[in-house]
Amino acid sequence: MNKIKLIIAREYLTRVKKKSFIIMTIIGPILMAALFVVPVIVAQQTQKVMKVVVVDDNDFFINKFTDTDKTKFVYRSGDVELIKSESFDAGYDAVLHILEGTQAIKTNLFFKEEPSMNFSSVIESQIDKLLFDRVLIDSFQIDPVNYEKMKSLTKSSVSNIKIDAAGNEKESNADLVRVVGVFSGMAIYFFIFLFASQVLRGVLEEKTNRIVEVLISSVKPIQLMMGKIVGIAMVGLTQFLIWVVLTFAIIYGVQLSAPTLFEVTPEVAEQAATLPDGVQVPMADVDSAPTAQTSIFTKIDNYFNISFTALLLCFLFYFLIGYLIYAALFAAVGSAVDNEADSQQFTMPVTIPLILAMVLIVPITEDPNGSIAFWFSMIPLTSPIAMMIRLPSGVPADQLFASMAIAVAFFILCVWFAAKIYRVGVLMYGKKVTYRELFKWLKY
Repeated sequence: MNKIKLIIAREYLTRVKKKSFIIMTIIGPILMAALFVVPVIVAQQTQKVMKVVVVDDNDFFINKFTDTDKTKFVYRSGDVELIKSESFDAGYDAVLHILEGTQAIKTNLFFKEEPSMNFSSVIESQIDKLLFDRVLIDSFQIDPVNYEKMKSLTKSSVSNIKIDAAGNEKESNADLVRVVGVFSGMAIYFFIFLFASQVLRGVLEEKTNRIVEVLISSVKPIQLMMGKIVGIAMVGLTQFLIWVVLTFAIIYGVQLSAPTLFEVTPEVAEQAATLPDGVQVPMADVDSAPTAQTSIFTKIDNYFNISFTALLLCFLFYFLIGYLIYAALFAAVGSAVDNEADSQQFTMPVTIPLILAMVLIVPITEDPNGSIAFWFSMIPLTSPIAMMIRLPSGVPADQLFASMAIAVAFFILCVWFAAKIYRVGVLMYGKKVTYRELFKWLKY
């Protein structure tokens, strides 16, 4: 046991003292925090106020467009070509020409600089609204004001409420749940490949440099393999915990220093309530966004069907068990080959299940309780990703514990399998190993 501890300490200290580890440990949280903060800043960034000249050949839209904080309208009549020239020279951003017509109204929007999608959507939605009001008046003799009152009285808002096994009710946000699930699954995939591949390269490096021959004279092959796997696992766990703490600290610090950053203003709420195609979003969904007085993490936690702390603990478990399984298999592969190029024929079959789990992210997120999601969360080679995608949506406790138990049992089997191969392969040089020969080594 003391020898394993020495190997673990050597692997751990050698890696955490590297400049690459220190740099990535510092840069990682900044990049992760930027994924949360930068989109919010960009979304709230003050955009240019667009000044639009309206030329209406029908005289129906004159003085009927509604100015907003980002869009201002002025009205002209006369020759369109002359108006375009004068307007652009005067600093206007666009000229909206509404052609004459009694049925479908055709419009042309002239500009010198490509406008934003939001600007085009504002123009289209206002034209559609004015045309709709015109049809109400001309064809049905309905006052648009009365129509809006009637529509407000018949508008519905559906809130998703999940009932757990104990009968407790909790509001759920499907979109947020999917995003968190996919993010967790992709993070697991990234960490497993990042650190498990280090085991493969470490074994190959020691084997190529003949260092392993010296080490084997002092320790058993299984001790060397387990020491390397656990040591690198501790490196990964250390880096992950530092990333989590610093990322949350940065986001929380930004929220304290700029309390209005995550606040939903009335203008933003009004914009979010209407999509470009005119689809109305229930204002209850908009109101549920994080405000300056409410921690963004508290709001996120309220939408999970599992507590954020439990989700983080499950993430740690599946990160560790997923890493341990693949690290054991990668260690076996590294001991059986002489260089990294030869390892591809063995690593590909091992990594296919993990890649397949990533490919099936969409069907798993769309139906987290379906048969595909269930079975992939039970298979040890795919469960670290599949189960993390399912967890934010809520997973029965028996399924979660069964998945964990199967993963642990499979890890023990992988260690036995890897130890058999590692013991023979780590001292073998200059020979191309086949799958048949690998299975022979299991009998030794």
